[in-house]
Amino acid sequence: MSANVSGVAEAQAKAPQDIRNVVNFLRSNKAGIKVRTGALNGKRAYYFKGKSAVKALQSPPYAKAKNVPKVESEEDALKILGSIIPFAFYLRVDRGQPIGGANSPKALQINQMQVFQPDQYYAWFYEGSQIMTYVGAAAMLFVMLAGVMFPLWPPIMRLGVWYISIGVLGLIGLFFAIAIVRLIFYIITIIVASPGIWIFPKLFADVGFVESFIPLWEWDLPKKKKGKKGDKSSKSEKSKTSTNGTSTALDVRPTSPDSDASSRPQSRQARVEDVTEEDS
Repeated sequence: MSANVSGVAEAQAKAPQDIRNVVNFLRSNKAGIKVRTGALNGKRAYYFKGKSAVKALQSPPYAKAKNVPKVESEEDALKILGSIIPFAFYLRVDRGQPIGGANSPKALQINQMQVFQPDQYYAWFYEGSQIMTYVGAAAMLFVMLAGVMFPLWPPIMRLGVWYISIGVLGLIGLFFAIAIVRLIFYIITIIVASPGIWIFPKLFADVGFVESFIPLWEWDLPKKKKGKKGDKSSKSEKSKTSTNGTSTALDVRPTSPDSDASSRPQSRQARVEDVTEEDS
């Protein structure tokens, strides 16, 4: 099967609508397929592993898709994915070594045996639905034309845009002012009342707009690190052995020196005693 542009376009044009719907689902974000970047014939190409496509056809989002073949088992998914290959939406490739450094894209080469297997890699020759791309381009063109034709707008519309722009700039300036004031206040409180106080401590945190201003202030205390004391105490408790309510204790006491070896240093003798535990 030829991988040139004209041959691929002709093959994709012959695809039935249900197959095209499956391909559009696999190419969308709903499928959750991990897309990787490689180099095919010196050009950037996107490829995926077959196992991820099989999982995508068995996922709940695919079950909710309309006008697509039903998938009840892994065999059904493999059959559908194999039937897409003749239409050249994706082709099986062999992955080689990186073309540059360790983090550079890996070289791809089209395999002559075009079958679908979960442990193989497949390169995309289809960009997916271009509707959103066309809508975004049209919206960008409209915004550019509206900006160029701003002098021709009615006076009331130009006045409204002016008020909106002033409001947005005011909010941005207020944000920077709060950031500067909280930094100055923090530096002062470090000297006066260590360890310092942050105003709006969650201002730059990854939270919602309202949560960014809650609480109003907070001490700059270091974050507590989870220690391993709990693990050590549990291990020490487990090290004690008990049998039938009796625990073993180790008593180490210095023994008195013998009369024959009074010049020798005192030795220590270990004595093991059984201590009976009382029931509480």
